[in-house]
Amino acid sequence: MCARYMELIRKILITLEYSNQTQGRIPLKFDWYSDDEISYHVKILAEQGIIAATDCSNLNNFAWQAKGMMWDGHDYIDAIRDEGRWQKVKEWIKSTGKILTMETLKIAVKELFFYDRTQPCAARYLLIRATH
Repeated sequence: MCARYMELIRKILITLEYSNQTQGRIPLKFDWYSDDEISYHVKILAEQGIIAATDCSNLNNFAWQAKGMMWDGHDYIDAIRDEGRWQKVKEWIKSTGKILTMETLKIAVKELFFYDRTQPCAARYLLIRATH
């Protein structure tokens, strides 16, 4: 349907995290992104178990509505909420020559922020395996 935009995914997760709504659908609007692009990203995030969402599509309209974050969504946003960390993650992935995907994002976050750098890191091996 459309391209996957990791920046939009990050914006959706941040918006859901800061939403005070605990029930119903959470409205999402972002400059530079169409309603269809936002709906598509809500759909793929829901399919991955990162957010809870509802398919409100009909014959004339493609519409997925976000309802909240799941456990993995909180883990992702905890790691990339800060703009400085987000830039480091993107730079690290680019330096490895890999594509920015949810899987490489997870590995980059672990490599940059959670592993003890004095120990050999299995994340480098996992990154190579996950993307081949």
